[in-house]
Amino acid sequence: MPASDPATGTVLPIGSDADLAWVRQQVRQSAAELGFGLVQQTKLVTAASELARNTLVHGGGGHVEISPLSQGVTRGLRLSFVDTGPGIRDVELAMTDGYTTGGGLGLGLSGAKRLVNEFEIDTEPGRGTTVTVIAWATGVPTARVGLS
Repeated sequence: MPASDPATGTVLPIGSDADLAWVRQQVRQSAAELGFGLVQQTKLVTAASELARNTLVHGGGGHVEISPLSQGVTRGLRLSFVDTGPGIRDVELAMTDGYTTGGGLGLGLSGAKRLVNEFEIDTEPGRGTTVTVIAWATGVPTARVGLS
């Protein structure tokens, strides 16, 4: 299990469209600070954006917990999106590409899963939903020899 220092984690509310922009910004900043490359940052921000929107639209709002991770020299980021909304009745169906309850493309949950290393849904009708994703930085760029 990855180690984490909860004292360095951040909790952000998700209650409005403005909060969605703030979540995206904070996820990108956290990923950059941990050494994620630009493509990795973009994938993680895309997943976070979709999951934050689901938290707002389908869960009635909630929060995200952003926690840096460390496993040896490898750095990662854990994002947990938490709501107390109606929950997901059929997780298997909700994870199917093309399934939507909101009129979108139906790629939200399944798309987010493809963009991260680890993905977990904890939900129960009437209790709410927590979606936790983890992404690991695959390497920190090294300095090029001979360049100043």
